[in-house]
Amino acid sequence: MILTKKLFLLLFVFLFSGNFYSVTANTFSFKADRMSGSSALGRQTTILIGNAEVRSDNLILRADRIEIQGDDNRFIECIGNVWGHEQDKNILFFTDRLRYDRRLKIARLEGNSTLEDRQNEIVARGRFIEYDDQNEIAIFQISVRLFKDDMVCRSEYAIYRRREKLLDLSGFPVVFKNEDEFRADRIRVDLDTDDVIMEGSVSGTILN
Repeated sequence: MILTKKLFLLLFVFLFSGNFYSVTANTFSFKADRMSGSSALGRQTTILIGNAEVRSDNLILRADRIEIQGDDNRFIECIGNVWGHEQDKNILFFTDRLRYDRRLKIARLEGNSTLEDRQNEIVARGRFIEYDDQNEIAIFQISVRLFKDDMVCRSEYAIYRRREKLLDLSGFPVVFKNEDEFRADRIRVDLDTDDVIMEGSVSGTILN
């Protein structure tokens, strides 16, 4: 293993501080039970294993294993029992695997994934989620489910525009609202008013 001078010093601190490791620089810090690193082929990588945690700006990420790569620790990849919290907007992430770009502030979740927007009281699930923190837009794919109060939305593809509180559904979308059911080729839901707008092959069941 080839270690840069900086990484060697970090390992030295780690070896003489028990099984807890933490480094803080401005708004970036991390800790874990174990740590290793290399700069093979000019690509510096830091690997955190066991109770791994990274704090970047307003985002906290925890996982069984975290890999940090790129200039200025740009890319963070979390694997296994991933938990994340965007503190300013109070958004929680739960997933099998997450990759985060610190420069673009985009998180990509893969596997059984959940995004919980506690400010807007919304819980959304899918097999793939991409969340753009700067533009506050989330894209959901495959077995999408979104829950808000007594409303349940299902589709294969969805775009959640957080600022506007709008949800666009496509791919066999269906919305259940109380005991009513709405189906169409495309459905837009205003999550502020719970209004449902449908386009193409519209059908529904409304119970008075």
